[in-house]
Amino acid sequence: MWLYNGAVQTALACLEDCFVTITTHKNGTSKIVRTERGLSIDGTRMTLYDVMDFFTLDYPRNAIRDRLLLSDAQINAALSYIHEHRAEVEAEYQQILREAEANRRYWDECLREHLARTPERALSPEKAALRARLQSIRAQREAGQCNS
Repeated sequence: MWLYNGAVQTALACLEDCFVTITTHKNGTSKIVRTERGLSIDGTRMTLYDVMDFFTLDYPRNAIRDRLLLSDAQINAALSYIHEHRAEVEAEYQQILREAEANRRYWDECLREHLARTPERALSPEKAALRARLQSIRAQREAGQCNS
């Protein structure tokens, strides 16, 4: 039992080391924490990389806050942390983007292989009629003749 308690205490000590406190204006304190998902805004499932997605597209602070459902204190903490640790956050963000792209390519390839192995199923007569009707509507729309 003492080994278990020791492991729990060690884990708690490691978790305490992961917290980086950012004091914001009058709104109190919000924290940026390092989780298994990376730098995150404490009390949310949002990472700083989510904020960076909008930040790199030049979204205004309030738009980022509203899109990610963050409080003023949380968005201030995130943007302050990004500003103060720009090189570190940017390097991690670029790594996250590379990993996401590799992950997307992997799953795209898995899907292509699955579709290549899966035989095409014949449509029921009802579905074949619906598909023909949709193709007709699309053709009319492209020709500028759609009245439906």
